[in-house]
Amino acid sequence: MHAIIKADGSLDETLLIGREPIYRGMNGNTVERIFINETEDSLIFKPVTSRAQAQAEAWVNAHILSAFPPIYPRLVACSAANATKTHWILFEDLGPLSHHFEESAAMEVLTYMAQWQNHDISHLNGLSRQGPKPTAAAMKREIHHLIEDADAEQTWPSIPAPLPYRILSLLDGECFESEELVLSHGDLHLGNYARVSDQVKVLDWEHAHFNHRYWDLYHVIDLSHPVFPKQMTADMRERLLAHYLAAQNDIGVSLGASRFKHRYYLYASLLSLWMLQLIAKDLRADKGIWPLDQLRQQLHETTDNLMQCAEYLGIS
Repeated sequence: MHAIIKADGSLDETLLIGREPIYRGMNGNTVERIFINETEDSLIFKPVTSRAQAQAEAWVNAHILSAFPPIYPRLVACSAANATKTHWILFEDLGPLSHHFEESAAMEVLTYMAQWQNHDISHLNGLSRQGPKPTAAAMKREIHHLIEDADAEQTWPSIPAPLPYRILSLLDGECFESEELVLSHGDLHLGNYARVSDQVKVLDWEHAHFNHRYWDLYHVIDLSHPVFPKQMTADMRERLLAHYLAAQNDIGVSLGASRFKHRYYLYASLLSLWMLQLIAKDLRADKGIWPLDQLRQQLHETTDNLMQCAEYLGIS
C-alpha cells in the first residue's frame, strides 16, 4: 500500500496538490500524474481492471525487471494481493514523454531487446506463453479460415487479392513454433517506449511472456498503432534488422543473418496480414474505441509495411 491511497483504492485528495490526466486506457481507466503535497514529488497512478493485472506487473518487476539496468519506470507500490475493490499501481514519474518515432530510439530499444531475449528464463515458471494477441500459429489458422470462408477482397481491401494466398503458400513450409522461446515484452508498440533525457525507457511490462524473437522485433519495426503513427521504409527496416543482429553478435549470439532476415519478413507478413483484417473489420463496424481517421492511417501504414515485406520476399 501507499499513504496516498485509501483503503478503497481511491486517491486521498488531502495529500495531493494536483492531478493531471495522461491518457485513458482501453479498459476505460485514466492514468494520471499526481502531485504529492508533502514532498512536491509526482507519481504516475495507474488504475487496473483486476487483481491479476496488478499482481502480474508486480511479479514482472520483482522477478524480471529488478535484474535489468534502469530502462523502465520503477514500481513504487501496488494494491494488495487480497484487495477486493479498486486495483492500482504507482510508478515513478519519468516526466513528460514523447512517442514520436525516431530511428535512433528504435535502435536503442533493439539493443535492450537483444539483452532481454538472452536473459536466463529457467527460473521464470510464473511467466505465460500467451501475450495480448493470438500466437503466430493461431493467426495463421485464422487467416486460413478467412480465406476459405470469406471474400478476400472484402477481408483485405487494401492489398492485391492474390497476396494472402501467396503469403500462406510461403508459410506452409515454415514452422515458427519450433523457434526458441525467449523473454518478450509482449506489447512493444511506439506508445510503450520513449526517450527520457539521454536514455530510452521501456514502459508497461504487464504483457511480458515467452515468445519467439520475432514477436518484439515485429512490434518495434512493423507494427502500426492508431494513436502512435510511424512511417517505415524498406531501407530503414534493413538498418534496424542489421542493428538488431549486430547487437546479438555483440553479446555472442549468432542468429545467421540471411536465414533470420528471411524468416522475419515471413513472420512480419503473417502478422501484418492478420492486423489488416482486424483494422478493416473495425473500419466496417465503426463502433470501436479508435476514431476512423486514426484507423485509416493505421490501415495505410500496415498496408505499406506488408507490401514492402512482400516485395522483399518476391511475392508482391
